[in-house]
Amino acid sequence: MKATSFNQSHSVPVVVLNGFLGSGKTTLFRSLLSQSKKKDIAVCAIVNDMSELDIDGEILGNTDLVEENRKILESIHSCVLSSDNGIIKLDKALKKLISSQRPELLIIETSGSCHPMPLVNYFKNQNRVKLIGMFALVDSLMLAHDYNYGEKLIIEMQKNIATRKRDTVNLLVEQIMFCSHLFLTKTDRIEENRLSDIATHIQAINPFASSHAVTFGKLKIESLFELDEYDYFKVAQLIKELNPILKSEKHGDRPYDLATKVIKDERPFHPKRLWEVCHKHLDKRIYRSKGFFWLASRSKHSLLWNQAAGGISLELIGSWRTGIVEDEDNGLSELEITKLKELLAKNSGPFGDRHCDLTIIGDKSQVDKFIEKLESCFLNNEEIELWKKGYEFEDPWPKNITRILN
Repeated sequence: MKATSFNQSHSVPVVVLNGFLGSGKTTLFRSLLSQSKKKDIAVCAIVNDMSELDIDGEILGNTDLVEENRKILESIHSCVLSSDNGIIKLDKALKKLISSQRPELLIIETSGSCHPMPLVNYFKNQNRVKLIGMFALVDSLMLAHDYNYGEKLIIEMQKNIATRKRDTVNLLVEQIMFCSHLFLTKTDRIEENRLSDIATHIQAINPFASSHAVTFGKLKIESLFELDEYDYFKVAQLIKELNPILKSEKHGDRPYDLATKVIKDERPFHPKRLWEVCHKHLDKRIYRSKGFFWLASRSKHSLLWNQAAGGISLELIGSWRTGIVEDEDNGLSELEITKLKELLAKNSGPFGDRHCDLTIIGDKSQVDKFIEKLESCFLNNEEIELWKKGYEFEDPWPKNITRILN
């Protein structure tokens, strides 16, 4: 599709953080936003989530920079940015941010199933924004475990080409083929002598892209201003070859046979059952799951569920308002407690403001199975009564969990 062009002389530089599910895009995004605040750089951001739950938008909304000025962030969810619907929403979001905020830099985080080609085509036809970076973030841990340190990725792609099959392998390879800069993430968890193997195999897919290793989102924001405009000429032939293929797929907002399902429940998870399910039933075809939840053993804490490449991490978001009110040693004044109770009275369920909202993304054959197992981890009625009486549930999850830093 063709979106309308902006009609002003100044072109705002744009960096797109693209990459498959769980590759570390949000970690890098948060790091860049944090740096922009500390260094007084006017940055605006767009985040895309294919799920109806705007998890990444909420996480970024809790950073210091966005809390101070929520007008700098636009969230696009319930679709993939590379779909027709996504491009229309992107066009609208960019116009709004540029006209109201006048940023020095725009950073866009795509969802993991986003194909880069429609974005490249879109930016090629704009004059108020200038694409300077189509970044592909690639999970080196996933390459090591699933593709023999990247070697099998090219082999699987060749098989797909021979059989005219298109799946997530095509998406991952084509994200790399269109990138201007390739970033290998989670390299701290790979043996040093095998990193060069990964780099060699992946660089062969796109020898024109500059390749870097990045851990924990450590990329200096100043380096983005040194980037040249995206080289559209280098991908012209690739676009010509892929254009009829992508048009014929008509995959809309749920591409590549990926299923996206949501779990919404007010009950807490039983900590031990959840631990066992995650260690026994988390299939590698569950590419990504994320969201907010609470454990029966940690009733005060609002936790972030963050799963990718077979591993799950818990992060501390903060405290539920209900948990604060229930805590006799909360250190709040009577007026502050009264205001919290008033807020809770407006929008609370049987457990106050505590709730579980999770998005599960993966192969259609596996998502429903995993969700069924997860739902069996919620406390049943008998256990809820025990919880109300102060029963202590066995909790094998790490006691020291990371708090999200702004």
